[in-house]
Amino acid sequence: MADKTPKESKAPFATRIDPTKEGLSKEQIHFIRQVELEQWKKKTQKLRTRNAVTGLAIGAIVLGIYGYTFYSVSQERIMDEIDEEAKRARMQGPKTGAN
Repeated sequence: MADKTPKESKAPFATRIDPTKEGLSKEQIHFIRQVELEQWKKKTQKLRTRNAVTGLAIGAIVLGIYGYTFYSVSQERIMDEIDEEAKRARMQGPKTGAN
């Protein structure tokens, strides 16, 4: 079977460095800060979009619940009106032994 562990590379790229310990020039430090700023901007834009979508989804759910509540309360009011009409009709109707 082949060895699945990756071989160590001796390439100097993509290695972490500590800028305070390394002897970097001002141009190199400036470049590092520019790259970090661009990465931060890219991540921020993705997060902003994701937060907006999440906020709109939560808002839609809240409005749906709010609308359904109003709809169900109006249905209850209609049922109350029907019950009161039936009660008035029974009171105004002829009196028999069954009433």
